[in-house]
Amino acid sequence: LERGASRAPADAKVLVASLRSLHPDRIGHVLGGRELGLVIYDECHHAPAEDNLRVLRTIGAFEPDWPGTLVGFTATTARGDGKGLDAVFEEIVYARTLPDLIDDGYLVPLKGYRIATATDLTRHTGGSSDLDDAELAEAVDIEERNALVARSIQELARDRRTLAFCVTVNHARNLSRALNHIGVPAGIVYGEMASADRARALSDFRTGRIAVLANVAVLTEGFDDPGVSCVAMARPTRSEGLYAQCVGRGTRLAEGKRDCLILDFVDVSELSLCTLPSLFGCPRDLDLRGEDARDAARVWDQIQIDYPGLELEARALTLREIQDRAEAFNPLTLGVHHEVRAISGNAWFSLGRHGVGLHFMPSSNEISTVTVVSRVARGKRWEVAIDQRVMERFSTLEEAVQAVDYEIDLRGPAASASARHEAAWRYAPPPPDLRAQLREQDRVTTHAEALQLLVWRAVTLPAQG
Repeated sequence: LERGASRAPADAKVLVASLRSLHPDRIGHVLGGRELGLVIYDECHHAPAEDNLRVLRTIGAFEPDWPGTLVGFTATTARGDGKGLDAVFEEIVYARTLPDLIDDGYLVPLKGYRIATATDLTRHTGGSSDLDDAELAEAVDIEERNALVARSIQELARDRRTLAFCVTVNHARNLSRALNHIGVPAGIVYGEMASADRARALSDFRTGRIAVLANVAVLTEGFDDPGVSCVAMARPTRSEGLYAQCVGRGTRLAEGKRDCLILDFVDVSELSLCTLPSLFGCPRDLDLRGEDARDAARVWDQIQIDYPGLELEARALTLREIQDRAEAFNPLTLGVHHEVRAISGNAWFSLGRHGVGLHFMPSSNEISTVTVVSRVARGKRWEVAIDQRVMERFSTLEEAVQAVDYEIDLRGPAASASARHEAAWRYAPPPPDLRAQLREQDRVTTHAEALQLLVWRAVTLPAQG
């Protein structure tokens, strides 16, 4: 072991050290002529940090003739700064997701509650990374919110040992006071805490003297207490990696432990903040109401298959409400963009957030499909395709629609007339070959409706995949 005053003997076959202990004054002694055949890097999502890269460079891990192998392990592949691990590691040789490990019985199921607060985060942008801690603490470390968090823990996690994740030390102190005030024994741990005080708090938590331990960024890694069966996310975050680390503290198996409860405290915000449902690929506003997140994810996956392109309003919905909306959802009833209606007399139809579509007849026995679909965030984002062949990109939807209308007009009066709402072919029954492509539950009566539904599926299914 190479740490502090402890020095690894020269003949040691296995050397264990933290990266912090391998500072420039020490790493030369540690290497000491050793030829490293295998370097195992735990929590390797930290590897792209410059200090850590320095250690790996000194070891020689990036040299083309280095004889060793670097193997990294992490449960958090996403970094808060957006840096990828491909700058350090060449290949992912094995991967298991959180749902995989739950399905295989290595971790306990996660159940969730969504608790809405009145705290307003709409003025907090967070830039491209996570929210600023100082600004966030000012918004969330208030008496009303802390009281709500405390009451929710008391009501929903009465018999559970709970980890609460906070923004700042003061936030943790104030939440702990709110819990103790209503009779829930609570303590705190934080980075600058004296070692003896931290050890005492952790011991009190493990032995049950305190039921809730509020912490600030110290129990996200390296903390292993299988008895934790509730995680209270009192700090909002945009970082899926941080959120997964926090939730992961409650997933360990323990005797008599059936599951772990996740309490998401959801503030008023237009930001994409992480929740337990979003960690499992579900809508982030899904209200699990204590249900198993993995079960909900299976239902959501099936809904996406059965109802491709389903669009939901941004508000809290239960799984049952989503199912009801899915069963009632009909993409044929979506209104076309008002910008399109204002500039075109053709029968454009909506593809929801993806764009618009149009059918016309370039000849008497042929129907062509036009799609104008948003492909990128900025620049020439609107892609025009005719019969799946990409023709051009435009900066605005209006430009794309006008270009298509102009192209159809160039093909003559018959083509122009076929693109109009009143074109007779649109109201004929779907031909047998087209009806054969529809599902039994599809509610279509005309040729145009059948074509629109098939285009909707063709556009929305790849977007979901």
